[in-house]
Amino acid sequence: MSLLDVFTVIMTASGLFFFFAGSIGIVRFPDVFCRLHALTKVDNLSLGLIMIGVLPHAASIFDALQIIIIWLLVMVSGAVSCYLVANQAEEDLSTDAAVQPNALDDVPMKRSIKPTINSSAGSTNNGI
Repeated sequence: MSLLDVFTVIMTASGLFFFFAGSIGIVRFPDVFCRLHALTKVDNLSLGLIMIGVLPHAASIFDALQIIIIWLLVMVSGAVSCYLVANQAEEDLSTDAAVQPNALDDVPMKRSIKPTINSSAGSTNNGI
């Protein structure tokens, strides 16, 4: 196994790790805005790492350019779709607020990171 193959394995494994971490974030985060953040950031990073790992094995410069163009198009489409989903979610929240004046107060947001002390166990819990 050559040094180039080791580099490819490390980069693609790193990309897969970040894809897995982003998938957990999509499932675990409380609201649509946090989920979109996890999806877009991790998607761009993961695909970039996989692209860097596969790029040295491209047969020609044209194939390498195709890989880079695909990565750029995925980044642009991710940004556009994230904007559209976030815009629709914000519009839905403002529509709910017009119908129910305190609807925005009930929107589930990220819990506080302020430590709380569990008096029965004597341990701290950061709320996550």
